Amino acid sequence: MTGAAQVITPVEADTWRSRVAHAFSRAASRYAILAGAQLSMGEALWRHLPLRATAILDLGCGPGHWSARLASRYGQNARVTGLDLAPGMLAKARDDHGECIRWLQADAGALPLDDATQDLVFSNLAIQWCPDLDVVLSEVQRVLRPGGRALINTLGPDTLGEVAHAWSSSGLLGFRSREQHLASARLAGFNGIRLEERVERFFYPDLAAVMASIKGIGAQTARPDARITRADLAHANRRFEALREPQGLPVSYTRLTLILDRN
Repeated sequence: MTGAAQVITPVEADTWRSRVAHAFSRAASRYAILAGAQLSMGEALWRHLPLRATAILDLGCGPGHWSARLASRYGQNARVTGLDLAPGMLAKARDDHGECIRWLQADAGALPLDDATQDLVFSNLAIQWCPDLDVVLSEVQRVLRPGGRALINTLGPDTLGEVAHAWSSSGLLGFRSREQHLASARLAGFNGIRLEERVERFFYPDLAAVMASIKGIGAQTARPDARITRADLAHANRRFEALREPQGLPVSYTRLTLILDRN
C-alpha cells in the first residue's frame, strides 16, 4: 500500500459503503440544482476526451449528467455504462435518461467489468469518497484496454477550507495530496500520467446556501451522530461572515485532474 491508501476492516468498509450510498441517494433529487460547482469542475475533463471511444465507463455517475453527455458525444455506436454506489442516484439517472445507458450499482473498488473492456473511464468528483485509492486506480487500469484513457477529477488538500474554518474543524475529509495520487497511479501500472491542479472558487449568498451546496452532493460536514445547536450555527455564521467578499461567501475546491493512459 502507498500513503494514499487507508487500511480499514471489512466491517468498517461495509459501514462506509452504507453511509455513502445513503447520503448520495438522499441527495439525488436535488443534485442538479445544488451541485453547480461540481458540474462546473467537470468541464475540465471534457477537453481531454479522446477522439474516439466505443466502450465508456462513467465511474460515480450520480444522476447521469455526464453519462448522457458522453453518449451524445460519442454517438449511437458507443456503449456507455453509468456506475454508482447509490441506488437513489441510479434511479434518478434512469428516470432522466432512460435505458439507452447501462446503469450499474457497484463499488469503485470492485468493478463488475471484465479486464481490458473499456476505451475510456470518466469520473468527475467521485473517488475522493473511496477509502482505498490504490485499489480504485488498480481497478480502473484493469478494465481499460491498451490505448485506453482514464480522466478523473478528484479533490486535494485545502478543499472546503472556509467551511472547516467556519465550523472550527480541522477538515471535513482527509483529502489526499497530488503526490499520493501520482504514487497510486504509478502503482496501478499506468504508463502515461499527467496531473493538473487548480483551486476553483465559488460564491454563495449566505451560510445556508453554502451548506445546501455541500449537503446536496452527499458530503458530510460533521459526524453522522453529531448534534448541531443554534449556538453552533450562530458561531459558524459569524466566522464565515468574516470571510465574505463582494461576490459572496467563498468556498474553495482544490481540483486535481488526472489524465491516465494505458499503453
